[in-house]
Amino acid sequence: MAIAVFVGFDLGRFATLAEIKSRQGEFLALVRDRPFFSAAIFSVLYVIAAALSLPGAAVVLTLLGGALFGLAWGTVLVSFASSIGATLAFLISRYLLRDMVRARFPGRIEAIDAGVRRDGGFYLFSLRLIPLFPFFLVNLLMGLTPIRTATFYIASQLGMLAGTLVYVNAGTELARLTSLRGILSPTLIASFVALGVFPLLARKAVDILAARRTNRRWRRPKRFDRNLIVIGAGSAGLVTAYIAATLKASVSLIERHKMGGDCLNTGCVPSKALLRSAKLLAQARDSQSLGIRAMHVEFDFADVMARVSQAIHQIEPHDSLERYRGLGVDVIEGEARLRSPWEVEVTTPDGTRTLSARHIVIAAGARPAVPSIPGIEGTGFLTSDTVWSLRTLPRRLLVIGAGPIGCEMALAFARFGSQVTLLDQASRLLNREDPDVSALVSQCFAKEGITLRLSTRAIRFERDGLGADAVNSLVAEHDGRIDLIEFDQVLCALGRVANTGGYGLEALDVRLTPRGTVQVDPFLRTNYPSILAAGDVAGRYQFTHAAANMAWYAAVNALFGGFWQFRIDERVMPWCTFLDPEVARVGLNEQDADEQGIAVEVTRYSLDDLDRAIVDGATRGFVKVLTRPGTDRILGATIVGEHAGELIVEFVTAMKRGLGLNKLLGTIHIYPTFAEANKYAAGQWKRAHAPTRLLGWVERFHRWQRG
Repeated sequence: MAIAVFVGFDLGRFATLAEIKSRQGEFLALVRDRPFFSAAIFSVLYVIAAALSLPGAAVVLTLLGGALFGLAWGTVLVSFASSIGATLAFLISRYLLRDMVRARFPGRIEAIDAGVRRDGGFYLFSLRLIPLFPFFLVNLLMGLTPIRTATFYIASQLGMLAGTLVYVNAGTELARLTSLRGILSPTLIASFVALGVFPLLARKAVDILAARRTNRRWRRPKRFDRNLIVIGAGSAGLVTAYIAATLKASVSLIERHKMGGDCLNTGCVPSKALLRSAKLLAQARDSQSLGIRAMHVEFDFADVMARVSQAIHQIEPHDSLERYRGLGVDVIEGEARLRSPWEVEVTTPDGTRTLSARHIVIAAGARPAVPSIPGIEGTGFLTSDTVWSLRTLPRRLLVIGAGPIGCEMALAFARFGSQVTLLDQASRLLNREDPDVSALVSQCFAKEGITLRLSTRAIRFERDGLGADAVNSLVAEHDGRIDLIEFDQVLCALGRVANTGGYGLEALDVRLTPRGTVQVDPFLRTNYPSILAAGDVAGRYQFTHAAANMAWYAAVNALFGGFWQFRIDERVMPWCTFLDPEVARVGLNEQDADEQGIAVEVTRYSLDDLDRAIVDGATRGFVKVLTRPGTDRILGATIVGEHAGELIVEFVTAMKRGLGLNKLLGTIHIYPTFAEANKYAAGQWKRAHAPTRLLGWVERFHRWQRG
């Protein structure tokens, strides 16, 4: 309202250089007769102009301060009035605009907030030193961030002092000024820019000194054998080495076990191969739903596991030693150990040698977590690493852990004929997903004959008898009742633990997070700038695609970090649990939005309405999209259904590229496909937001046309 009054009554005409020069004599007389009153009125007017963020008004008032009160007192008055006014503008922005902006751009604001919490006062001070940046915009934009009010005021007071002196001094010569352009000469502008850049250079110097302090225990080589050394040849290590070699860097890749890491050898590839064979058995048993009276299937579990091994062998060449050596990577099969921030000792059958590199990337991966349940050592327990050695199907399989790994393995073995019991302390399956997702998966598991023991705590393992006649059992507690669960094999599927031991991190005192992963900054650097980390060993998302994403940032920041660095972007990270139906997600779901206090609108489309799902007999599931209330901006999507892992990609692309549901609705989808489900979900949102008043007028128009 105040700004509207200012514009409506054209009050800006009183804040021009010509107007002030024409009335300079009157103002000087008032200051001479009533100096304290004049100073107070001037300060109040300045504070109001700055608080209302009136462009240009503050500059003219600064000149007037110099003309009326001289350099010393003018600088004092303007300095405090401008800082107080700027702080009021900052607070106005914070309380009137911040919630709206944060709601509109939640992902981007989080990244900005992190930077401001770390260096907000420092960067604000740098901006204040350069008058080329409109101060009124700086006030409003900083109000959207979490910077403390006191920090904002102090940085503003100090940072604006140099510019205030220049303008107040120009005001002392007001009669000679013909335009505002005459105040800032090119030389003066260059000086201000130098002032603004100086803190940035100083900060860089501080970072260099901090790095030297961290590295002072170690002697830095004068010459390096490699540009980059990568420890670990899983997804993160392979991609890091591939990018470095593509960029013509000299890179060594060290792997002590198998190329391809967990994903190829014990994770993604074998588990999906096993699930595919299990799905065929399920389809054969359910053949009546497709009009086939009966299908007789014979199998030997050993043959199934041989087929799993064959799938691994077929994919192995993609990650093979030969391929990467052909790409120019120096692949070394051996044990790596960090000896300094730039040196790695490598032990191979041929002996031990030490390699040096400007940067080292740790990509050592993770291993299965094993619970500390008394008696577990005597059970011959399986993990996601060792389950692939089975050649005989367990008659009774106990799976501990109802997360993605546990659910996938429980489904596969149940379909092969094992009596599967799935146990977890959580109250539902896949508790990172929404309750309706967990409920649907639970229903499907019940039909598969899987026994669910949720909200159940494992107390101890017991073994009764000897040899082949021995009976294994788990003593478990549920709602205060003690149960005995008998089994032939137990599979521990409680997630994975980062591999941080055995290769020298402890000797260098590389910092770890409370979760036990290597601590990295947004550029994937450890507390040693020359050592970076990527993949499961450092990431919060333990997925192959997440590791590959981190690897790009690790490689580029290691090779070019001295000139330009890239902050890792994980705002749009999808994942999929490969059940039947599959469960895929990207971005927020309802429980995340509720925990974070983010308002969302939920649109849901059921697959039992989709033509392709009906003809394929795959109607279980839904598409659920979360949008910003009143807009088509996608905040997250969950898909439960056939091919969900493929369908989610459309929402991943939309979120990454800022496309809304209107754009998805306007995209042609092939009929009949499962991908149409995404379009129909967008259509449901559109119907819920139909412009009813406009449609009413359109109806009247058509009635009028009919006569």
